[in-house]
Amino acid sequence: MTEAIGSTATPESGRPEDEVAAKKGRRGGKRAKKGPLGRLALFYRQIIAELRKVVWPTRGQLSTYTSVVIVFVLIMIGIVTVIDFGFNHAVTYVFG
Repeated sequence: MTEAIGSTATPESGRPEDEVAAKKGRRGGKRAKKGPLGRLALFYRQIIAELRKVVWPTRGQLSTYTSVVIVFVLIMIGIVTVIDFGFNHAVTYVFG
């Protein structure tokens, strides 16, 4: 009987490293060899690398974003104040 094309049962993966890693049962690759301090250093290096990819806003954009947030918060404070004032008067009217 013939096996299906692309079957995982055939050892013809083309990469002997995969077979060696499967036999040894190792997971994690190079990270497994490092101690806790090495892994911590790697973690911080990855953080720095990701922060270099960030597109930081200009000073003008930052001031615009800040003013938009402040205006939004003031509007929400006004809405909550009006609703609270209305509920206060409604409760006072109902319960005397």
